[in-house]
Amino acid sequence: MTPQQYQQVQDRLARRRTATPVTGPVAPSLTRAHRVILGIDPSLRGTGYGILRLEKTGARLVTCGTVRCAAGWSRSRCLLAILQTLRDVLKQHPPQVCVIEALFYAQNLQTALIMGEARGVALAVAAEAGLEIYEIAPRKVKQAIVGYGAAQKLAVAKMVQRMLSLTELPTPDAADALALALTHAQEQGRYSLTPPKRV
Repeated sequence: MTPQQYQQVQDRLARRRTATPVTGPVAPSLTRAHRVILGIDPSLRGTGYGILRLEKTGARLVTCGTVRCAAGWSRSRCLLAILQTLRDVLKQHPPQVCVIEALFYAQNLQTALIMGEARGVALAVAAEAGLEIYEIAPRKVKQAIVGYGAAQKLAVAKMVQRMLSLTELPTPDAADALALALTHAQEQGRYSLTPPKRV
């Protein structure tokens, strides 16, 4: 290398060090990252919920549980239990965003209607609290957590337990809610061609 070539290399390196950083459009999820995420898996007899706090070391469980409603309870009583429990949880551990399971195809129309009622109550509570609400399809959640879109509930629960370093396996409904929150946390950290749908 000639002295002239050496000087050219030095000049190029100096220009790189002093160059103004290139700025461009940043994904909205990266500019306004949610640190406390509520996941809800709605169901009339067993609505699961889970709240995660994102820290530098990873996601940490804040709380999780299932709103259990006995088979003998009327639908209105179940819906009231869901409403009151979720309100209490949001007051104790205020999240920044809510992620709820998207509606899926159901062959039984009656089942779909009942699921829709439970989902509507959960959405109303989250909206009442002023939260941003997103929905994610069950298959996408399973793909993100287990790596297989048709994974069984037990596989999801075991992966959630592992990802959050939980001492006990979460109940299936609570695990699904936590999986929703974890999926949203993953989506925040990368660009996506199909971002979560805002409700």
